[in-house]
Amino acid sequence: MKIETINGGVARCQARGIFREVNLMLMAGTALGPGDFVMVHVGYAIQKIGQADARTSWELHDQMTRGGNA
Repeated sequence: MKIETINGGVARCQARGIFREVNLMLMAGTALGPGDFVMVHVGYAIQKIGQADARTSWELHDQMTRGGNA
């Protein structure tokens, strides 16, 4: 998800038009800001990733949900 804003330990993130409040507790010590991409699991940011990796992750997700070969 792409970080839109950060307020304390919570980021407002979006992916494909869906917005979520994401807890940043597990990313303490990692420099994060608006425009950064994070991998999110059950409401927590677990890893900072680059824009290309975020795009690839969505492409793989789309292939799996369509039943395509990944």
